[in-house]
Amino acid sequence: MSAEPRINDRIRVPEVRLVGPSGEQVGIVPLAKALELAQEYDLDLVEVAASARPPVCKLMDYGKFKYESAMKAREARKNQAHTVIKEMKLRPKIDPHDYDTKKGHVVRFLKQGDKVKITIMFRGREQSRPELGFRLLQRLASDVEDLGFIESNPKQDGRNMIMVLGPHKKKTEAMAEAREAQAARKAERQGNTPDAASEGDAAGAEAPGETPSEG
Repeated sequence: MSAEPRINDRIRVPEVRLVGPSGEQVGIVPLAKALELAQEYDLDLVEVAASARPPVCKLMDYGKFKYESAMKAREARKNQAHTVIKEMKLRPKIDPHDYDTKKGHVVRFLKQGDKVKITIMFRGREQSRPELGFRLLQRLASDVEDLGFIESNPKQDGRNMIMVLGPHKKKTEAMAEAREAQAARKAERQGNTPDAASEGDAAGAEAPGETPSEG
């Protein structure tokens, strides 16, 4: 069955509860009268509540309504937030440079509104020192506490220790901020171009008026 409503002469009932183009209640009128009004306003008669008795119909530009509905649905899909869990793996005795690099990735993920699963991988004798992994996870959580929080506390999982960090910002907020920042950068680039051009023009305009001081 089609999900689209019945419109105009596809509506087959003796009378309808009519809603005007501005949302005003016209009342119950014969179908023929409703179709006549639709033609008079150069609009469509659209059945918006088929299960009502009598069915509710509205006068509207159905083509425009469908287009606007499609645009809204497209925008909603564009802004839809998908929960993403990123993963970062560390060793208990990670060197400072590698730690800073890994932390940078975690910061980027949290800023994007994503969750981050941190895995500490133990090898050999390291498995007898789980406190090393625990302290490392606590240190990382502390270093990024302005961007995220511990959603799942550190726990041992075989040879690994796992912790999950959640972002303070929702995915939709992070996406909106990213779009605003991108628009600001674009506006800034566009704003700089005319200034640079005008300066170049001014320099060029002065050049012809210069006379050599040496004969």
